[in-house]
Parts: sequence; C-alpha cells; structure tokens
Amino acid sequence: MRRESPKNMTKYPFRSTLAASALALLLAAPSFAQEDKVLAKVGSEEITQSELDQAMADMSQQFSQFPEGQRAARALDALIDIEVFAALAKQEGIDQDPELMRRMALLQKRALHNGYFTNKVQAGVTDEQLKARYDQEIANAPRQKEVKARHILVKTEEEANAIIEELKGGADFVELAKTKSTGPSGPQGGDLGFFGSGRMVPEFEKAAFALEPGKFTEAPVKTQFGFHVIKVDEVRDTPLPTFEQSKEQLRQLVLTEAYAEAIKTGRESVGAEVLDDSLKLPEGQ
Repeated sequence: MRRESPKNMTKYPFRSTLAASALALLLAAPSFAQEDKVLAKVGSEEITQSELDQAMADMSQQFSQFPEGQRAARALDALIDIEVFAALAKQEGIDQDPELMRRMALLQKRALHNGYFTNKVQAGVTDEQLKARYDQEIANAPRQKEVKARHILVKTEEEANAIIEELKGGADFVELAKTKSTGPSGPQGGDLGFFGSGRMVPEFEKAAFALEPGKFTEAPVKTQFGFHVIKVDEVRDTPLPTFEQSKEQLRQLVLTEAYAEAIKTGRESVGAEVLDDSLKLPEGQ
C-alpha cells in the first residue's frame, strides 16, 4: 500500500565545459608561472605543473576512470595532445577561420562568466548566510503529522472481522500480525514505521490518521491489497531536517538566488537589451 516517492535530484548548472576548460588552459598564463616546474615541451610551448593541476581539477571526471597513479600522466598526455593540435591548427591558419574565432570568443566569454560566478557570487555565500536561511525556512515550514502504525493484512473481510473480535477480546496485535498477516511486514508484527500524508494508498491512510494512539480499526479497511486491520502506536509532528542535512540543498537555493540577483544587477550596470521582439522572454522568466 506504500506509494513510490520520486527522488528529487538537483544538479547545479554553472560548470565549465571541457572545451572551455581546455581553452582557458591555453589562453590564461598563470600568474605564478615563474615558480612552475616545466613538465613537458611541445615545440616552443611549455606545459607546467600549474597547468597540469588545473587540467586535473577541470577534467577530473574524465580522468577518474583511470587508476589514481596514472591520472597525472594521462592528464599531461591530454595537454600535450591539445598543444600539438593547437600548433598544427596555427600552422594551417585554422586559428584565423572566422567561425572558429567566433566559437573561441564565445568559449572565452563562457569561461569568464564561470570565473565571475565563482569569484564574485559563489565566494560570497557563507555558512552564516546558510544558517540564517535555514532558520528562516524552518520557522516558516508547515508542521505535518505522521503516524507509526501496524497492520494485519488478510484476503477476506470475514478473516479481518474475526481478527478484530480477537483484539477486542484482549489478543496481542503483534502476535496476531506475526501469525495471520499475509503482508511482508507480518514477521515484524505488522510494523510499518512512521509515515506521513501521501505515503500510503488513500483508504489506508484515511483510516490510520483517524485513529488515536493505541487504538485499532474496528471495521476492516479494504484496499487493492486486501483487507486490513490497522493499529496506531504513535502520532507525532514530522521531524524537520537538521542544518547539516539541509546545508547543500540550501547552498544550491541561495546560489541560484544570488546568481539571479547578480545577473539582474549586472545587466542594469553593463546595459543589456534584446532588439528582436520575437526573441524576448515573457516578463518574469
């Protein structure tokens, strides 16, 4: 009688693409290059330790398939490939191709977009802000009830009525569930644990939430699974998540709001206008 609960999976949208990462490696000379160990040379170009570290960080998912001891060598090999093709592209004049130049310009802007977000927006979100937001959300969170219930499931109404008569006569619910319930929770005395609204089929849920702690249904409850005799052991407010349990979800929420606010302020500051009316988004989107 339990319903499946879809899992919400939140993915954070502001990540550099592999192409943007590679471009950033080629275009951005590290400020501490004079301290870098040179690991390889491709023509006149040098590949340094800082570039390797950056590649391994930006492309960690790609290299995770290799044994840990091979990842640095694989990353360096990939950087050499990038440098080789970049050199060949320049020799052939491909770097001057208008379409490629437009693409490279866009990739560079995307890398700058991500850099601004990381350094100015993401870095501004502190644990203190997250805790304050947690307190606010918890204060406004609706309190919901949940029950801890047991049940005995049988095939016929007659069987269920007979069990109810035994319970009225003082029989132990747990022992009856172990010996007579056909449900998977029978061996555990019919224990279903705590559940809130929307977790059980409607008929079962309505009957369970109508009971006081310690009481059982005095009429069989029919569902698609058969006939139930239900007993409620406890009623409580659904426990609210702790700060640590909510922290990462709150971070995504606060970052999304901070991003939206930074974009709004940035558009006003820099000046942004859509000139083609057919491409304008509706207000609020």
